[in-house]
Amino acid sequence: MYSETTNEIAVTVEPTFLEDQSAPEDGRYVWAYQIHIENRSERVVQLINRHWKITDGSGRLQEVDGPGVVGEQPVLKPGESFEYASGCPLATPTGFMVGTYEMEYENGERFDVRIPMFSLDSPHTPAVVH
Repeated sequence: MYSETTNEIAVTVEPTFLEDQSAPEDGRYVWAYQIHIENRSERVVQLINRHWKITDGSGRLQEVDGPGVVGEQPVLKPGESFEYASGCPLATPTGFMVGTYEMEYENGERFDVRIPMFSLDSPHTPAVVH
């Protein structure tokens, strides 16, 4: 698991390689990832937008922006959390993701919450000995 906290908003990510949805012979590797967002602050916050940077094993970068997550813009009161699952296909057996959530306090003030960088590793990745 990967975790990071920004402005008392904790984000935890757990990626999982999906062998049954991948086709290595066709250059298709698929991961699911579970995200847990917890409001550890004393203020109500709402997730407004997301921004992802997805880099495959060849260094190709794809950026994804959009409102909310999985069609929602959750409001989190102090102590509340929100979980969702999503996925990511790549043309390489490895890669990584990192990003931010744009959050908003009740007074309209917005701030970014960091999503920790996490590794996308498949069993099709050759082992490297250092």
